[in-house]
Amino acid sequence: MKARNLMMLLCCMMLVLLAACGGGGNNNNSSNTGSNAVVDDPNSNEKSEAPPEDSEATTMDFDMGGRVLKLVSWYDESIKDDNPDNIKKLENLEALKKKHNFNIEYVVVDYGELKDKAAASMIAGEPLGDIIRLARPWMIPSLVKQDLFWPLDEYVKNDNAFRMVYTQVLSAYEGKGYGMRIGVAGASNGILYNKTLMNQLGIKPLQDYVDAGTWNWDTFVDVAKSANRDTDNDGKLDVWGLATASVAVPALASNDADLVHGDKQALDDPKTVETFNFLSRLGTENVARASEGGDWTEPENFFKQGTVLLFPGHDYQVPAMKDAMPDVEVGFLPFPKGPSADQYHTYLTIPNYYTIPKAIKNPEQIVYIMEKIQDIESIYEYPRQADLESFFTDPKDIENARMINTNMNLVTKEEYFPTMPYYEMTGELRDGVSVSTVIEKYKANVQAAIDEVYNK
Repeated sequence: MKARNLMMLLCCMMLVLLAACGGGGNNNNSSNTGSNAVVDDPNSNEKSEAPPEDSEATTMDFDMGGRVLKLVSWYDESIKDDNPDNIKKLENLEALKKKHNFNIEYVVVDYGELKDKAAASMIAGEPLGDIIRLARPWMIPSLVKQDLFWPLDEYVKNDNAFRMVYTQVLSAYEGKGYGMRIGVAGASNGILYNKTLMNQLGIKPLQDYVDAGTWNWDTFVDVAKSANRDTDNDGKLDVWGLATASVAVPALASNDADLVHGDKQALDDPKTVETFNFLSRLGTENVARASEGGDWTEPENFFKQGTVLLFPGHDYQVPAMKDAMPDVEVGFLPFPKGPSADQYHTYLTIPNYYTIPKAIKNPEQIVYIMEKIQDIESIYEYPRQADLESFFTDPKDIENARMINTNMNLVTKEEYFPTMPYYEMTGELRDGVSVSTVIEKYKANVQAAIDEVYNK
């Protein structure tokens, strides 16, 4: 009797284990957490045992009749056989070409010309390609309002193949998404820091703030100020805490803020006001190293000299830092959290993605082909693994870069609204003009810049 009961218990346990193993779909659902939060799945390139429940679980049957799909971009997007994942994608492409009777041509148009050429071709009803990579400000709202693109929400469902945030948020206009993105979501923007200098100055490990959840604007300013030092006692600073005070975009993103909400200026939004106060503080309290009249590369060059602790930048800039400072360890932190945010963020200002012009037939077939090319079981444990492991040796730095890459905020400025006085406005904040004065001075100008684009 005891033996039979034991056998029944073992059978039940086996059934439970089999049920657990059989439910291995992608359950890493993304969600928006801020007013303009852009959130993606951190494991979006990881292995997927089964298609997500809301994606097309079966294959499509169609014959494209020998059609040549033209994919237009500002760089060569043909798939190279340079890693195991790409080899799998090439194999998928060849099988799809044979099954669905089509070919694909990759067309390169210079970045500076693509915007105008693509717009003119679509307005004329003869698009440059079946798939065109475009940047958001090139098409939203102007071209989308003319009904020149297919909305793709209905077809872009597989989060193993697509970065869903690009369809759901970054290409969205009036409730519809007009773009699809394959590959990685983008780079991580945060704070690169000189760990070697930090140790030489006796500054508390900055990772401790992140681990404790206290890496915010106040601790950031305190750390930067503590590194402003005159080490040779000649009456002049020769070590600095922060390479530049020009951090309006990452600061806005870090507080879930933006300059524009839809077709309305947002300078007087409480989150934007908080950000402006932070920018003003960086300038009036002389937190950052002063400019010496250089161009936009000056802050990076300051950091490369090895005498600046903190540099607001992207993770992909690390190799250049290592080349310039071979004896220095460079770390990565998220940009400090703003008072209205509940997590750390990176940002995008001009996201780009694939679009399908309205004049192109059967968009669902094109999206399906792009999905099936990309829908592979990756050899990598997480997105951008090879890059991040080449940039950093400390797992904490990699963890920081991965963390914020799943929390992207869109910041809209002069790329969308050419007459927006963005640089004049942020410059006055750094120069000490009061926040209230800056807002009252510029909010009508910002609204006028928006109205100009929205044809109001």
